[in-house]
Amino acid sequence: MSRPTSGPLALPTLGDLDWVPATSRPELLAPSVAAALARWAERDPRVAEQVAVVEIDPDLADTATLNAAHDLPPAASANCVLVAGRRGGDERIAAAVVRATTRADVNTRVRSLLDVRKASFLPMDRAVAESGMEHGGITPIGLPDGWRVLLDAAVATDGEPALIGSGLRRSKLLLPGALLALLPGIELVEGLGVPVG
Repeated sequence: MSRPTSGPLALPTLGDLDWVPATSRPELLAPSVAAALARWAERDPRVAEQVAVVEIDPDLADTATLNAAHDLPPAASANCVLVAGRRGGDERIAAAVVRATTRADVNTRVRSLLDVRKASFLPMDRAVAESGMEHGGITPIGLPDGWRVLLDAAVATDGEPALIGSGLRRSKLLLPGALLALLPGIELVEGLGVPVG
């Protein structure tokens, strides 16, 4: 598996894909993602040099398919799922970001964090319409204000890069997990991802 090259501000790479700085290719990002990334880069210069993007075949956007096509390690991918629950008349929405080798603990951890009786995945049509992102490309960067963004703490500490969506099916973002943990508004959650099976 490819690792970030030497130096504190090296662009990460992974597999056989041609990664470039994400801030240099805003057309490969959903509009809300491009705007959020630009704002983040203004506050943190590491973003411009450590967040990479690559154009892919949109038919390969799903994690397992992309990994198989480009020999990418499943442990590098971080999936973002949208979850909703209600408390009284108040709907609460959160994004949960976990490694692809785990699943988000929606019924226990997310439900508790949202303080709702029941939490469930946001229906895909709503997820796409309200996030402004495409199915298969939903990412924690650039989500609507008011949505909580929960990141499994393991993504920040396991030393692997984080391969995430770009808001579009035709591209992917790659950045150090520790940098993703510094995304404005993100909440680190221990045990958010639980083993699959």
